[in-house]
Amino acid sequence: MTALTKPPDMKPRDVVLVVDDSPEALSFLTDSLEEAGVTVLVALDGRRALTLLEQVTPDVILMDAIMPGLDGFETCRRLKRNSAVAHVPVIFMTGLTETEHILKGFSAGGVDYVTKPIVAEALIARMYAHLANARVAQSTRAALDVTGRYLLAANHRGEVLWCTPQTSRMLEAAFGHDSQPGFTLPEEARVWLEERRRNGPGRKPDTVVITAEATGLRLRISPVGQTGPDELLLQLTDETGAGEDARLKQKLALTAREAEVLMWVANGKPNRDIAEILGLSPRTVDKHLEQIYAKLGVENRAAAAAMAVRTLNAR
Repeated sequence: MTALTKPPDMKPRDVVLVVDDSPEALSFLTDSLEEAGVTVLVALDGRRALTLLEQVTPDVILMDAIMPGLDGFETCRRLKRNSAVAHVPVIFMTGLTETEHILKGFSAGGVDYVTKPIVAEALIARMYAHLANARVAQSTRAALDVTGRYLLAANHRGEVLWCTPQTSRMLEAAFGHDSQPGFTLPEEARVWLEERRRNGPGRKPDTVVITAEATGLRLRISPVGQTGPDELLLQLTDETGAGEDARLKQKLALTAREAEVLMWVANGKPNRDIAEILGLSPRTVDKHLEQIYAKLGVENRAAAAAMAVRTLNAR
Protein backbone atom coordinates (compact mmCIF):
# COMPACT_ATOMS: atom_id res chain seq x y z
CA MET A 1 0.00 0.00 0.00
CA THR A 2 1.32 3.41 -0.94
CA ALA A 3 1.57 5.89 1.94
CA LEU A 4 -0.66 8.94 1.60
CA THR A 5 1.19 12.20 1.09
CA LYS A 6 -0.09 15.73 1.49
CA PRO A 7 -0.52 17.56 -1.85
CA PRO A 8 2.22 20.22 -2.23
CA ASP A 9 -0.33 23.04 -2.53
CA MET A 10 -2.31 22.05 0.57
CA LYS A 11 -2.16 24.71 3.29
CA PRO A 12 -1.96 23.80 7.00
CA ARG A 13 -5.37 23.65 8.62
CA ASP A 14 -6.24 26.41 11.08
CA VAL A 15 -6.45 25.24 14.70
CA VAL A 16 -9.32 26.43 16.88
CA LEU A 17 -9.58 25.81 20.61
CA VAL A 18 -13.19 25.61 21.83
CA VAL A 19 -13.65 26.10 25.58
CA ASP A 20 -17.16 25.19 26.73
CA ASP A 21 -18.64 23.01 29.47
CA SER A 22 -21.73 22.08 27.43
CA PRO A 23 -21.49 18.76 25.52
CA GLU A 24 -24.27 19.87 23.17
CA ALA A 25 -22.49 23.13 22.32
CA LEU A 26 -19.16 21.34 21.86
CA SER A 27 -20.71 18.78 19.52
CA PHE A 28 -22.39 21.47 17.41
CA LEU A 29 -19.28 23.66 17.20
CA THR A 30 -16.93 20.76 16.49
CA ASP A 31 -19.10 19.50 13.63
CA SER A 32 -19.51 22.99 12.15
CA LEU A 33 -15.82 23.89 12.37
CA GLU A 34 -14.56 20.56 11.04
CA GLU A 35 -16.98 20.88 8.13
CA ALA A 36 -15.33 24.26 7.42
CA GLY A 37 -11.92 22.55 7.25
CA VAL A 38 -10.68 23.53 10.70
CA THR A 39 -8.82 21.39 13.25
CA VAL A 40 -10.69 21.57 16.55
CA LEU A 41 -9.26 21.23 20.06
CA VAL A 42 -11.62 21.02 23.02
CA ALA A 43 -11.37 22.01 26.69
CA LEU A 44 -14.28 21.53 29.10
CA ASP A 45 -13.27 24.33 31.47
CA GLY A 46 -10.86 27.21 31.92
CA ARG A 47 -8.19 25.32 33.85
CA ARG A 48 -8.00 22.56 31.26
CA ALA A 49 -7.75 25.21 28.55
CA LEU A 50 -4.78 26.87 30.26
CA THR A 51 -3.07 23.49 30.69
CA LEU A 52 -3.61 22.70 27.01
CA LEU A 53 -2.22 26.09 25.98
CA GLU A 54 1.08 25.20 27.65
CA GLN A 55 1.51 22.51 25.00
CA VAL A 56 -0.07 23.96 21.84
CA THR A 57 -0.80 27.39 20.37
CA PRO A 58 -4.09 27.55 18.46
CA ASP A 59 -4.92 30.16 15.83
CA VAL A 60 -8.21 31.24 17.46
CA ILE A 61 -9.93 30.55 20.79
CA LEU A 62 -13.73 30.34 21.12
CA MET A 63 -14.47 30.87 24.81
CA ASP A 64 -17.71 30.28 26.71
CA ALA A 65 -18.07 33.20 29.09
CA ILE A 66 -19.95 31.42 31.88
CA MET A 67 -18.44 28.16 33.13
CA PRO A 68 -18.21 26.62 36.61
CA GLY A 69 -14.93 27.17 38.43
CA LEU A 70 -12.69 29.39 36.33
CA ASP A 71 -15.03 31.35 34.07
CA GLY A 72 -14.20 32.51 30.56
CA PHE A 73 -13.35 36.07 31.57
CA GLU A 74 -10.70 35.05 34.10
CA THR A 75 -9.38 32.33 31.77
CA CYS A 76 -8.89 34.96 29.07
CA ARG A 77 -7.12 37.33 31.46
CA ARG A 78 -4.71 34.58 32.50
CA LEU A 79 -3.89 33.41 29.00
CA LYS A 80 -3.23 36.99 27.93
CA ARG A 81 -0.47 37.08 30.53
CA ASN A 82 1.24 34.17 28.77
CA SER A 83 3.57 35.58 26.10
CA ALA A 84 3.36 32.40 24.02
CA VAL A 85 -0.38 32.73 23.39
CA ALA A 86 -1.17 36.38 24.18
CA HIS A 87 -1.49 37.18 20.47
CA VAL A 88 -4.21 34.56 19.87
CA PRO A 89 -7.62 36.23 19.34
CA VAL A 90 -10.32 35.18 21.82
CA ILE A 91 -13.98 35.31 20.79
CA PHE A 92 -16.47 35.00 23.64
CA MET A 93 -19.62 32.94 23.26
CA THR A 94 -22.30 33.97 25.69
CA GLY A 95 -25.99 34.18 26.37
CA LEU A 96 -25.33 37.39 28.31
CA THR A 97 -26.29 40.48 26.35
CA GLU A 98 -26.09 43.19 29.01
CA THR A 99 -23.58 45.93 28.21
CA GLU A 100 -21.58 45.30 31.39
CA HIS A 101 -20.95 41.69 30.39
CA ILE A 102 -19.96 42.64 26.86
CA LEU A 103 -17.52 45.24 28.21
CA LYS A 104 -16.20 42.69 30.70
CA GLY A 105 -15.30 40.41 27.79
CA PHE A 106 -13.41 43.14 25.96
CA SER A 107 -11.59 44.29 29.10
CA ALA A 108 -10.50 40.70 29.73
CA GLY A 109 -8.75 40.68 26.35
CA GLY A 110 -11.42 39.34 24.00
CA VAL A 111 -11.65 40.69 20.45
CA ASP A 112 -15.34 39.89 19.86
CA TYR A 113 -18.39 38.14 21.24
CA VAL A 114 -21.25 36.14 19.75
CA THR A 115 -24.53 35.45 21.49
CA LYS A 116 -26.09 32.04 21.95
CA PRO A 117 -27.72 30.26 20.22
CA ILE A 118 -24.71 30.29 17.88
CA VAL A 119 -25.20 30.74 14.14
CA ALA A 120 -22.31 28.72 12.72
CA GLU A 121 -21.89 30.68 9.47
CA ALA A 122 -21.72 34.03 11.29
CA LEU A 123 -19.30 32.70 13.90
CA ILE A 124 -16.93 31.27 11.27
CA ALA A 125 -16.99 34.49 9.25
CA ARG A 126 -16.13 36.59 12.29
CA MET A 127 -13.52 34.07 13.37
CA TYR A 128 -11.66 34.34 10.07
CA ALA A 129 -11.85 38.15 10.07
CA HIS A 130 -10.16 38.29 13.48
CA LEU A 131 -7.68 35.59 12.48
CA ALA A 132 -6.59 37.66 9.46
CA ASN A 133 -6.18 40.78 11.60
CA ALA A 134 -4.19 38.87 14.22
CA ARG A 135 -1.83 37.49 11.59
CA VAL A 136 -1.21 40.94 10.12
CA ALA A 137 -0.48 42.34 13.60
CA GLN A 138 1.81 39.43 14.46
CA SER A 139 3.71 39.80 11.18
CA THR A 140 4.11 43.53 11.78
CA ARG A 141 5.52 42.99 15.27
CA ALA A 142 7.86 40.30 13.98
CA ALA A 143 9.09 42.69 11.27
CA LEU A 144 9.66 45.43 13.86
CA ASP A 145 11.50 42.90 15.99
CA VAL A 146 13.88 42.04 13.14
CA THR A 147 14.85 45.72 12.84
CA GLY A 148 16.17 45.56 16.42
CA ARG A 149 13.85 48.27 17.73
CA TYR A 150 12.47 47.69 21.21
CA LEU A 151 8.86 48.83 20.83
CA LEU A 152 5.74 48.51 22.93
CA ALA A 153 2.30 50.07 23.12
CA ALA A 154 0.78 51.18 26.41
CA ASN A 155 -2.19 53.20 27.55
CA HIS A 156 -1.99 56.25 29.80
CA ARG A 157 -2.37 54.04 32.88
CA GLY A 158 0.89 52.29 32.01
CA GLU A 159 -0.72 48.98 31.02
CA VAL A 160 1.17 47.18 28.24
CA LEU A 161 -1.17 46.55 25.29
CA TRP A 162 1.38 44.76 23.11
CA CYS A 163 5.12 44.60 22.57
CA THR A 164 7.62 43.07 20.19
CA PRO A 165 9.31 39.81 21.25
CA GLN A 166 12.64 41.54 21.95
CA THR A 167 10.92 44.12 24.14
CA SER A 168 9.16 41.35 26.05
CA ARG A 169 12.53 39.68 26.72
CA MET A 170 14.10 42.98 27.85
CA LEU A 171 11.26 43.75 30.28
CA GLU A 172 11.25 40.19 31.56
CA ALA A 173 15.01 40.36 32.14
CA ALA A 174 14.54 43.64 34.02
CA PHE A 175 11.48 42.86 36.12
CA GLY A 176 11.56 39.08 36.30
CA HIS A 177 8.12 38.29 34.96
CA ASP A 178 6.09 38.28 31.77
CA SER A 179 5.47 41.66 30.14
CA GLN A 180 2.70 40.77 27.75
CA PRO A 181 -0.76 42.40 28.01
CA GLY A 182 -1.66 42.72 31.68
CA PHE A 183 1.84 43.86 32.72
CA THR A 184 1.88 47.35 34.22
CA LEU A 185 4.92 49.62 33.90
CA PRO A 186 6.59 50.89 37.11
CA GLU A 187 5.28 53.93 38.97
CA GLU A 188 7.70 56.45 37.47
CA ALA A 189 6.53 55.47 33.98
CA ARG A 190 2.86 55.70 34.99
CA VAL A 191 3.38 59.17 36.48
CA TRP A 192 5.18 60.28 33.30
CA LEU A 193 2.41 58.91 31.08
CA GLU A 194 -0.27 60.66 33.13
CA GLU A 195 1.63 63.98 33.04
CA ARG A 196 2.08 63.56 29.31
CA ARG A 197 -1.67 62.97 28.92
CA ARG A 198 -2.49 66.13 30.91
CA ASN A 199 0.19 68.43 29.51
CA GLY A 200 0.47 67.13 25.96
CA PRO A 201 3.40 65.63 24.04
CA GLY A 202 5.49 68.81 24.14
CA ARG A 203 6.45 68.54 27.83
CA LYS A 204 10.19 68.45 28.53
CA PRO A 205 11.94 66.14 29.02
CA ASP A 206 9.70 63.92 26.90
CA THR A 207 11.32 60.68 28.09
CA VAL A 208 11.53 58.82 31.38
CA VAL A 209 14.06 56.38 32.87
CA ILE A 210 12.72 53.43 34.87
CA THR A 211 14.92 51.34 37.15
CA ALA A 212 14.38 47.70 38.10
CA GLU A 213 15.59 47.54 41.70
CA ALA A 214 15.95 43.74 41.72
CA THR A 215 18.20 43.57 38.65
CA GLY A 216 19.67 47.07 38.45
CA LEU A 217 18.63 47.51 34.81
CA ARG A 218 17.85 51.09 33.74
CA LEU A 219 15.54 51.52 30.76
CA ARG A 220 14.69 54.79 29.02
CA ILE A 221 11.17 55.10 27.58
CA SER A 222 10.73 57.46 24.62
CA PRO A 223 7.49 58.22 22.74
CA VAL A 224 7.29 57.25 19.08
CA GLY A 225 3.70 58.19 18.28
CA GLN A 226 0.01 57.90 19.09
CA THR A 227 -1.52 54.76 17.58
CA GLY A 228 -4.98 54.99 19.14
CA PRO A 229 -7.20 57.14 21.38
CA ASP A 230 -5.49 55.65 24.42
CA GLU A 231 -2.56 53.81 22.86
CA LEU A 232 0.96 55.22 22.80
CA LEU A 233 3.76 53.62 20.81
CA LEU A 234 6.94 53.70 22.94
CA GLN A 235 10.57 52.72 22.45
CA LEU A 236 12.85 51.24 25.12
CA THR A 237 16.58 51.91 25.36
CA ASP A 238 18.84 50.08 27.78
CA GLU A 239 20.86 52.71 29.66
CA THR A 240 22.28 50.44 32.35
CA GLY A 241 25.76 50.70 30.98
CA ALA A 242 25.36 53.85 28.93
CA GLY A 243 28.68 54.67 27.31
CA GLU A 244 30.52 51.69 28.81
CA ASP A 245 30.09 49.44 25.80
CA ALA A 246 31.31 52.24 23.52
CA ARG A 247 34.47 52.61 25.61
CA LEU A 248 35.11 48.86 25.51
CA LYS A 249 34.56 48.84 21.76
CA GLN A 250 37.06 51.64 21.24
CA LYS A 251 39.73 50.63 23.76
CA LEU A 252 39.72 46.89 23.07
CA ALA A 253 39.01 46.88 19.32
CA LEU A 254 35.78 44.93 19.63
CA THR A 255 32.64 44.96 17.53
CA ALA A 256 29.61 46.75 18.98
CA ARG A 257 27.92 43.46 19.88
CA GLU A 258 31.09 42.00 21.42
CA ALA A 259 31.45 45.13 23.54
CA GLU A 260 27.85 44.76 24.77
CA VAL A 261 28.43 41.12 25.70
CA LEU A 262 31.69 41.93 27.50
CA MET A 263 30.06 44.80 29.39
CA TRP A 264 27.43 42.43 30.81
CA VAL A 265 30.09 39.82 31.60
CA ALA A 266 31.93 42.50 33.57
CA ASN A 267 28.69 43.22 35.42
CA GLY A 268 28.44 39.60 36.50
CA LYS A 269 25.60 38.48 34.26
CA PRO A 270 25.53 34.80 33.22
CA ASN A 271 25.17 33.90 29.54
CA ARG A 272 21.46 33.15 29.83
CA ASP A 273 20.71 36.61 31.23
CA ILE A 274 22.93 38.27 28.61
CA ALA A 275 21.07 36.41 25.89
CA GLU A 276 17.71 37.63 27.22
CA ILE A 277 18.86 41.22 27.63
CA LEU A 278 20.38 41.45 24.14
CA GLY A 279 17.75 39.32 22.39
CA LEU A 280 20.27 36.63 21.39
CA SER A 281 20.43 32.88 21.78
CA PRO A 282 22.79 31.51 24.47
CA ARG A 283 24.76 29.82 21.68
CA THR A 284 25.31 33.19 19.97
CA VAL A 285 26.56 34.65 23.26
CA ASP A 286 29.02 31.74 23.50
CA LYS A 287 30.30 32.50 19.99
CA HIS A 288 30.79 36.18 20.84
CA LEU A 289 32.71 35.22 23.97
CA GLU A 290 35.02 32.98 21.93
CA GLN A 291 35.83 35.95 19.69
CA ILE A 292 36.31 38.22 22.69
CA TYR A 293 38.76 35.81 24.34
CA ALA A 294 40.74 35.58 21.10
CA LYS A 295 40.90 39.36 20.63
CA LEU A 296 41.84 40.06 24.25
CA GLY A 297 44.36 37.21 24.42
CA VAL A 298 42.70 35.67 27.48
CA GLU A 299 41.55 32.14 28.19
CA ASN A 300 38.43 32.48 30.28
CA ARG A 301 35.49 34.58 31.40
CA ALA A 302 37.10 35.80 34.62
CA ALA A 303 40.15 37.15 32.80
CA ALA A 304 37.97 38.89 30.21
CA ALA A 305 35.83 40.46 32.94
CA ALA A 306 38.94 41.66 34.81
CA MET A 307 40.31 43.28 31.66
CA ALA A 308 36.98 44.99 31.00
CA VAL A 309 36.87 46.38 34.56
CA ARG A 310 40.44 47.70 34.29
CA THR A 311 39.60 49.33 30.96
CA LEU A 312 36.47 51.00 32.31
CA ASN A 313 38.27 52.23 35.44
CA ALA A 314 41.26 53.58 33.53
CA ARG A 315 41.49 57.34 33.30
